[in-house]
Amino acid sequence: MARMKDLYRQIKSDEAVISAKVYDPWVTTHRAGIQRGNIDSCRSLSRTVIRGRNDRWRSILAFLIFIFYFFAYAPIAMSFNVPEKFEYDLTWTGIKAGTATLEITRTGNNVKIVSTAQSAKWVSVFYTVDDRIESTLAKKSSLMFVGEPVNYRLRIREGRHRRDKEVIFNPGNKVTYIDHINNEKHSFDVPSLIFDPLSSFYYLRTLKLVVGEPVYVTMFDSKKVWNVEVQVLRKEKVTLPTGTVDTILIKPLMKSEGIFYKKGDIYIWLTDDEKRIPVKLQTKVAIGSINALLVGGRY
Repeated sequence: MARMKDLYRQIKSDEAVISAKVYDPWVTTHRAGIQRGNIDSCRSLSRTVIRGRNDRWRSILAFLIFIFYFFAYAPIAMSFNVPEKFEYDLTWTGIKAGTATLEITRTGNNVKIVSTAQSAKWVSVFYTVDDRIESTLAKKSSLMFVGEPVNYRLRIREGRHRRDKEVIFNPGNKVTYIDHINNEKHSFDVPSLIFDPLSSFYYLRTLKLVVGEPVYVTMFDSKKVWNVEVQVLRKEKVTLPTGTVDTILIKPLMKSEGIFYKKGDIYIWLTDDEKRIPVKLQTKVAIGSINALLVGGRY
């Protein structure tokens, strides 16, 4: 990066004429969300960064900026399978309390992600959990991911708590938020590269994760746009029914709704390989903690 900045300063000093409408590339790149994979913004930046007299230097700089940010911040090649399904046992203070699933499938040009959670019969006697969260994505050629969200639906029943909300991602960087229980409907402006809570997790699995270096994902949830920091804590070994696996532990600094919409921090253990399989999840509740451990599926 230092050499590229030196090159940038050299070009500026070489009587380059900078348009007043062109932002400093290092600031613009950060604001445009290139770290979150916004390659379109990077291409646009590389085309317009300098309007100088020396076209040769301008072309070199534009090319280097694009290459640098492509390799430094673009997602790694998507390696998880579609279709893919994970099955989890939910335990509360060491006792099995329910089951959960996480599944992604493809239908034509669309991809659908579904997350479910159900309480065990003995738990349902006094606290029923029946959650279903869906995210539908449509393929976009300029996005290095399975698609961009077009619809998000969350239906929750946890004890007396009920939620049924929907987010529709509209053209022109707008979303429609619908609360089906309280009969609310609102429209919001959003950035061009944005995810819902469910699809953002799959996008996170494609990013390069380095211990001690946080990553960021922009999402829309609860009528707000969030630039969510995900801390990459450390590497650990996790024991599954099938054996012990190497994992990388992450901690999203945001609590979304559903079975993990609780009071405490959320911890997620992903396999330390190109698939980033979520093998374990943990969150604190009012009494004790809830753990989800991978016990089956197709992946």
